[in-house]
Amino acid sequence: MAARSFNRAERVGGQVQKVLAGLIRKGVNDPRLAQATISGVTMSRDLRIAKVYFTAPGGAHDEQALLAGFESAKGFIKRELARELGLRYMPDLKFFYDASFDYGAHINRVLKSLQTNDEKNNPTTDEQ
Repeated sequence: MAARSFNRAERVGGQVQKVLAGLIRKGVNDPRLAQATISGVTMSRDLRIAKVYFTAPGGAHDEQALLAGFESAKGFIKRELARELGLRYMPDLKFFYDASFDYGAHINRVLKSLQTNDEKNNPTTDEQ
């Protein structure tokens, strides 16, 4: 089995995600971002744009507050990323709410409700 090679944009995106997660945990003092989790970072091929995907335990109803928090902290985040990463050009950060976790939780609830309904409609008996 051949090892998968990563291109530079993927490697830099991973580094941006790692540093950004640490910044949110320790460096950013905005309470809106306290519960945010960076779920992924995709970089453009020329490394000029970083799309940062985030989630929160409160779900999509916290999306606007989190976006506002990221936008207000964007300057600080860019300065810290530039200091940590040492890139020639600091990418422009664009923040997006990652709804895939909400969708996964929804699917999980649907499956559990189907399982519960199935158990109610088809009770199993241990007596034979």
